[in-house]
This record gives sequence, C-alpha cells and structure tokens, in this order.
Amino acid sequence: PMTMLELGTYMGYSAVRTVRLLPQGAKFITIDVNPESAAVAKEMISFAGLEDRIIQVISDSAEAIPQLKAKFNVETFDMVFIDHWKDAYTRDIKLLETNKLLRKGTVVVADNIIYPGAPDYAEYVRTCGKYDSTFYESKLEYSDKPDGLEKSVFRG
Repeated sequence: PMTMLELGTYMGYSAVRTVRLLPQGAKFITIDVNPESAAVAKEMISFAGLEDRIIQVISDSAEAIPQLKAKFNVETFDMVFIDHWKDAYTRDIKLLETNKLLRKGTVVVADNIIYPGAPDYAEYVRTCGKYDSTFYESKLEYSDKPDGLEKSVFRG
C-alpha cells in the first residue's frame, strides 16, 4: 500500500512493524486519542528511526477522519487497520465512507472482533453490501481466548 491509515496507535508497535514493510514514499497515518500512549509511541517510532515515515495524529478519530484529505493531502487509503476503541469501529468505518477515503479495493482490517469484541462492526461490514468480508479466527494475544480479525475489501 502507498497510503495507509491506522486507527489506534497505542504504543506504536504495529505502526513500526507495518511501516518497515511499506515502500519508500508510502504515507502512513496513525490516530490515537490518548496523549500519554501517543508520547510513548513517539519514542518507539523515533527509536526505530521511522519518525519521517509515520504521521502521528493525537485526536479523537471522529474529529480527525473528516480532516485527513485536506490536512494530509490524502485522496483515499489503500489500507486501513482498525484497532482502537471497539465501540468506535462502526462509527469510523462509516466516517471513512462518508468522507470518501475508501476506494474500490481498499483493504480494511479490524482486529479483536471477538474479544473484547466489535459485533456491530462485524455485522455491518458483512451485511451492508459495500464489502467483501472474511473473518480470520485467532487467539487473543498471550492467551487461549478466542478472537479474530475481519478483513474487508471495499467494493467501491
């Protein structure tokens, strides 16, 4: 992907791991509402030497998403990784649609669909007719608790 959005920076681990795999020149934007964890993420990103490749936004995603086109010169995203507040998954996928930040073929990956769970999101992407969606079963990190992620490809 040349343009990627992450909702939920937390400590920056997934941002660092992902950006290292993206081609030079790719735009990676990560949004998190928590300034304390964002500060830790900034340190991790800097330690990894990736501060020039990761754009950190400290804001509620509902406020940031409508500004992404104008503020960061993004037309659409090739990929979106959703891993923030589970009750905001559905709101934010709809905001991405409304703000025309998805294009035909955009891949949206949502983590922790089972635990702690985002059942409204899973039902939405599976039944709204806008996505080809597949559930991938897994275990919650460091446990035997069932979990999984939902990969959805926007139909355009």
